[in-house]
Amino acid sequence: MASLWSSLEKDMFNQLEAIHVWKAGKKKMFILSIVVYTYWPSQVFLVKFKVDQGEQYKIASWWPLEQLKLVDGKSLSQASLEFDLHFSKVYRWTARSFDEKKTFLRCLWKLKQHFPSSSITFVNVSSCAAEGRQSPQEERKGTVEAKSQEELSAYQEMTPKEAADVMKLMEEYKPFVNNSMAFAEQLSKDLHVLDEANLRAMISSEKQVTQLMTFIDEALAEVARVEETLQVWDELLGGVKQQMDQIYQENSLLQRIISNEQRLMDEILFLTTHLDLSREHCDVLRRADLSSPSSVEACTAAAEALAGCMSTQIQPGYRKLQSVAEQLILFESLKQNLESSFITHITNIFKLQGNVQVSSPSQPIDKLCAPSHELHHEQLLPYTPLMAWLRNANLALFCDLPKVYAQNLSRLYEQEIKAFFERAQTFLLGRRKGSLQESLEKLLGSRQQSRWSLLGSRDGQADTPTKDNVIKQVLGQVLRELQPLCTAEQQFIEKFFQLSHSAAELQVLEVKGNLASPEELLCPKPQSQLEEALMQLLSEIFSCLEAELRGLLDVCSKVHPFSCLQVLVTLNDFILEEWGSSSALHSSFLSTILANLLLLAKSNFKRCIGTLCTEMEAAKMPSRMKGGILPSVSCFEEFVNFSEEVCRTARWRRELDKAHLRLARSVLSSINSLSSANLKVSTDMVMMENFHHIHCFLCQKEILCLEGVKKEAKQRYSEHMEKYIIQNLGQPLEKLHHFFEGVKACVAQGVKEEEVSFQLAYSKQELRKVIEKYPGKEVKRALETLYRTTQKHLSPEENLLQVVWQAMQQELIGQYQEFQHLIQCCYAGAGIAMDFTLEDLLSYFNSSTLCNM
Repeated sequence: MASLWSSLEKDMFNQLEAIHVWKAGKKKMFILSIVVYTYWPSQVFLVKFKVDQGEQYKIASWWPLEQLKLVDGKSLSQASLEFDLHFSKVYRWTARSFDEKKTFLRCLWKLKQHFPSSSITFVNVSSCAAEGRQSPQEERKGTVEAKSQEELSAYQEMTPKEAADVMKLMEEYKPFVNNSMAFAEQLSKDLHVLDEANLRAMISSEKQVTQLMTFIDEALAEVARVEETLQVWDELLGGVKQQMDQIYQENSLLQRIISNEQRLMDEILFLTTHLDLSREHCDVLRRADLSSPSSVEACTAAAEALAGCMSTQIQPGYRKLQSVAEQLILFESLKQNLESSFITHITNIFKLQGNVQVSSPSQPIDKLCAPSHELHHEQLLPYTPLMAWLRNANLALFCDLPKVYAQNLSRLYEQEIKAFFERAQTFLLGRRKGSLQESLEKLLGSRQQSRWSLLGSRDGQADTPTKDNVIKQVLGQVLRELQPLCTAEQQFIEKFFQLSHSAAELQVLEVKGNLASPEELLCPKPQSQLEEALMQLLSEIFSCLEAELRGLLDVCSKVHPFSCLQVLVTLNDFILEEWGSSSALHSSFLSTILANLLLLAKSNFKRCIGTLCTEMEAAKMPSRMKGGILPSVSCFEEFVNFSEEVCRTARWRRELDKAHLRLARSVLSSINSLSSANLKVSTDMVMMENFHHIHCFLCQKEILCLEGVKKEAKQRYSEHMEKYIIQNLGQPLEKLHHFFEGVKACVAQGVKEEEVSFQLAYSKQELRKVIEKYPGKEVKRALETLYRTTQKHLSPEENLLQVVWQAMQQELIGQYQEFQHLIQCCYAGAGIAMDFTLEDLLSYFNSSTLCNM
């Protein structure tokens, strides 16, 4: 068992204390161990092992020592083997022996002392047993046992060497062992010989001992002389030590004086070096002259020197020195003087730039250019270092300057932007500035007319490409001119007022711009405080820009009914071209405005498409219309032609695909609504022609998003053509058709084919009467009439006459063959036959076609 436990301890644990226990009221034995698991060296566990039939130990359960709350020894007497361990629940155990129980509880006590964080409470456990000490009765009993052991220890046990010597001796005197008396005599003789030898050795060594004692006496005398010499030297060195201590103290005082002098010199040099402003700089700061570029450079250098002096970190005690205090007061006065002069000077420049009057443009008549503020920026850029100095010196005064700049420059930009957009509207409308209001009024009046009249008439189509091209050119030119204007202003503000991004942020924005769509490029992103300040300044400077752009879009929408699509495409292309390129410097402010314009353009486009769809679905057929292509179909065709022409080079057409699909559904719905209309011609014929027209048109355009609509139009075209043919084919052989329909109904009801002729309504005589009514001449005349009627119904634009007539021919031939089959099956042997053959029927069709060509 001991070897088993040692191997268990070696393999699994660093520390092990075990006890054999039983659960209260049960007979199965367990082994309860206190272990330090090797995988958790800093944590102690109580592990319960169970022994299976093959004497294999397995872990049944385990608890961390931290969870042990109470140890109850049950009783202080040795007779009690029970004890309780309180975890989250109480476990009652019975030990195999009292010694094991005591050893186990003592181990728990030691673990509590070793781990102070564990809160284990011991109940009914004596302190002596817990600490490993014995009780008084046990101590007395132990004393008696110790005395008896001392008495027994008078006879000492032989050592192994002594035992070996005895055995060797007995081997030598083996013959005498059997005779104890002889053996004892021999031992006595040998002992006597040994004693005599020892005495002789002692007598012979007496001289050596005497000589050794003489040497020891001489050594002691020499040691005494050495001690006397050391005593003399110690007395001599005592005086030297005092002198050396005095010299050391004086030397340390000298070193401290030298160190203090050096530190004082360093501080004086520091103050005189860092708090010294040259007389030239002081004179420049007192004058604060900013009237010329050279004086601005001198003020900049003096301000930087002053900032270096004022930023010097000095100890609070130095400020009490009179010279330092006077110097700091001088610095503050110079700073305030430069601040007031610079603020006054730069504010005057802002006001002068903002009050500039915008003169009439000196640009060519056929050219549209935005104003440039490069000269204004060049005038202000030399003051950028002073702006940076003012920001660090007095942030409160600096924060007011951007507001003053925005207030003054906004007046100038407002005049220039309004003049620029007024010129753009003039280019867009194709009239001079004096008649701009008149043009707008006429356009507003023309918009009240119905869109159907605009799209239905073919007269205005010649002007459409020109107007579309003007919208694209003017709007694109406006955006291209605004982009450098806003970017230049943003660059200037970022540099002049220190509101620029870091290089890493600009690189991230540039990479995102290469991969994003227009919506992603212009979507709002979280802004920092610098970005918010920059956007606020630009918003105030360009306060009228967004309103003017919206007004330009309104004018564009009045030029052409579908100009909202041209506006949307132009905006998308501009965003992808300018903001999607890595070389373009992005303007956050213009991005925000374009995002709003893009949303407005999409809203206008969706509203336009919604209005078209509503008008298509709610449109009614004109009362005088006899057939042909519906206005809604023509409108859809014109819109698709216009949109494909506009978006031919567009890089973003997601909104257009949605509009195409929505309009196509509305067109199909408007055609389907004809089924309930009261038309003078066949409804199926009109629907067939319109579905055929849409199918042919979509086949030409090959628009991917309309493939489903194209297939649906083809299917509906085939269905209505079949209905139209069936409806009109009843005229040439109408009575024959009705007669054989009744025959088929009888057969379907269960009448045998050979018994159909016995039906009164379908007898042989009735069949002969019906056949006599359709001689060959009558059929030929009926087919000619049917051809003229079909030719009259169908519109010449679709060219469907031959297609429909060929389909009618195939359908009539099928009817003829069906009639012949029913005659053979139901009237066999009656000798009944129609007046014309299949070849005659084909010749009738050919002659009808030739006669009406």
